[in-house]
Amino acid sequence: MAKKPAAKKRSMTKRQYDDILYEVKDQVAWATINRPRVLNAFREQTLDELIDALKSTREDPSIACAVVTGAGDKAFSAGGDFYAMKRLNFVNGAMWNDRMQGLAMTIRGLPIPVIAMVNGWCMGGGHELALWCDLVIASENAVLGQTGARVGACPTVGATQYLPRIIGERLAREMIFCARRFSAKEAVEIGLINKCVPQSELRKETLTWCETIKGHSPQTLRMTKKSLNFESDLLYASWQHGMELLAHVWGSEESLEGMDAFLAGRKPDFQKFRMRNKRELEDYLEGCAQDLNAPPSMRRK
Repeated sequence: MAKKPAAKKRSMTKRQYDDILYEVKDQVAWATINRPRVLNAFREQTLDELIDALKSTREDPSIACAVVTGAGDKAFSAGGDFYAMKRLNFVNGAMWNDRMQGLAMTIRGLPIPVIAMVNGWCMGGGHELALWCDLVIASENAVLGQTGARVGACPTVGATQYLPRIIGERLAREMIFCARRFSAKEAVEIGLINKCVPQSELRKETLTWCETIKGHSPQTLRMTKKSLNFESDLLYASWQHGMELLAHVWGSEESLEGMDAFLAGRKPDFQKFRMRNKRELEDYLEGCAQDLNAPPSMRRK
């Protein structure tokens, strides 16, 4: 009887991408956002590639952990690319929101620890990416923050859910409402990240973590990660709620003002929206006082 041809072995370490770099080395998967010209800001293709790369770790049970980082020495990730986000609106917003949530669920759903190796700016959606990871190690030059309020975006893809549980309700509200930033040293002190190291030692210290994890039971790591995720997994309804809120933000005048101002290097003028809203409310109340909320025949003369 003729033997069946051997099945072709899929390459698990040579996947090719445009926006990220990916390799598996010594049982560690490395996913690097490779857009340093825009401080590793991500667009739809970047999110797709990160999802695909990280999901591929399931095809190789010898992989002990994954590391997510950004190319260069200036940024882990500055968040979403404004040239991508400015194109969003209520109709197409799900194309972005689903990808963001998809990457978060991929990271949280992997049976291995995922480490965020943070170098430089870690802002907005980039900071949410770090929040989705299991462990965060940062260099001394790292700065972590939520910038949504300054640019007209909403950090409802993890920040509003996880920050109160990680650093407490008060600091979380200050970080989001006031767009407060934390240095890596401050971030360690408040529990936002695990460790701060000199920039020259960042990769070395990350590899030390990886080696430690490689020496531990993969079964235990899988089970305990699932158990540790239990309470925050119950926040799935909040994620869905946040996605719908965000869909209404995309394409709004305020979000476009915030992003346009950032790209132009000027201060956004959000006051004009407050004053316009004030005038509209005054017109409404004046109409009530004049019985405009009744049929013409029933209005007072």
